[in-house]
Amino acid sequence: MLHEGWCMAPRGVRGRRAKRALAAIALGLSALLLAGCGSGAGGARVAAIGAEAGDRMPDATAKQLQDALDNAVKLSGGSGGIAGVWAPWAGTWTAASGTESRDKGAAPMNLDSSFRIGSITKTATCTVLLKLAEAGKVRLDDEVSTYLPRMVGLNGLTLGALCQNTSGFADYWNGLAPQMVTNPGRSWDAVELINSGLGQARVGAPGQTWSYSNAGFVLLGLALQTATHTSWQSLYTSYVTGPLGIDETTTLPTGTKLPSPAPIGYAADRDPVTGATNCSVLDNDTALSPSALQQAGGLVSDLDDTASLVHAVAAGSLLAKGGSAQQQKVVNMSDAMPSWAQYGLGVEKMGPLIGHASAVPGFATAAYSDPKSGLTVVVMVNNSTPGANFARLVALQLASIGSKAPAGAGHTQPAIGLPWTADQLAAVLPSETGCNAAAAPADPALAAIASIGPDY
Repeated sequence: MLHEGWCMAPRGVRGRRAKRALAAIALGLSALLLAGCGSGAGGARVAAIGAEAGDRMPDATAKQLQDALDNAVKLSGGSGGIAGVWAPWAGTWTAASGTESRDKGAAPMNLDSSFRIGSITKTATCTVLLKLAEAGKVRLDDEVSTYLPRMVGLNGLTLGALCQNTSGFADYWNGLAPQMVTNPGRSWDAVELINSGLGQARVGAPGQTWSYSNAGFVLLGLALQTATHTSWQSLYTSYVTGPLGIDETTTLPTGTKLPSPAPIGYAADRDPVTGATNCSVLDNDTALSPSALQQAGGLVSDLDDTASLVHAVAAGSLLAKGGSAQQQKVVNMSDAMPSWAQYGLGVEKMGPLIGHASAVPGFATAAYSDPKSGLTVVVMVNNSTPGANFARLVALQLASIGSKAPAGAGHTQPAIGLPWTADQLAAVLPSETGCNAAAAPADPALAAIASIGPDY
């Protein structure tokens, strides 16, 4: 008999290590849970991920995954990284590589580390939008000016277009990031960030051009906060972190310090005026005001929580069926990218995988999940210099390895059609390190893989 309690981790077992132990019990029920926990009302309870009791990834697969993580950490120029692969039919692999810092005698990288998940926050933000739409509080085609009537220059911008990066609204990140890193304790007002976007020409007409915009997500955040008269801390808790039971995920913390344990986050030095990168100097960029990215990238999380978030979004466990389909309705990001690299409402779609990648000062992170099989991958390296695409490629490499893990007793290995191979991604990664990068692959097929999404 399947009890409803399996759909969400009991309160007493939600600590980081306990969550991992719970995950080790729950994955054998994954397929049944995915069908049983997503209710027509959006299902407040969600499926856990993990493996049957005692199930670990087969040794040969685990070695391939560890080798890939070790190589990624080395290429990244950081001191360490962590990663996890959850395959319902085969088992779970979670591992750390390297150390928490580049200091002599530094402690080994902690598998329970906190880190900034950056643009994966967009996935949570758009899930909130869709939950509010399900509740009839807003509509995706509502114009932002409906909720912010005193702000000029918002004509034609809709809530849904902001979430899909098709509003044409310009971004502030490249212009302001050097200042944000140089003065990490400064508090950035949402209107200030939005005005930076308003002060630039539109990238395109609303709905006509895909263009990544953190400013657009901050604008969306202000509009939804105004529409609901509710803080974003409360919105995330009500619609995302609370239902998922992911209480290691911090909603817009006010300080710059990460919850312990946490590694040092590094990035190549950037000129605060020109933004030029100096690869010979690696800065400690661990501290960053969450107000710098807000609803575009302000969340802090850990390995297990990030896996739970992306798994639930891919499986549609947090939304009614129509809302999940809307979130995963995608558009092409660029004609130069492969047709399998697309973007939905706060989610990337890489082949069949749903998730997001990020590079926020100090950390490069990526997390993806396959809606059908439940295959889920998360990776973090503590150097943001290589960019989000580096983390994305590492995650897709891990997914390729994990997808081929042999099935355990009583399970059947699913056929997951990934339009890339682990070897292809291994060949591309050296050209995506940001500093000291190898030459881009001459093979057109590999060159097409080298840039498959936004790099921050």
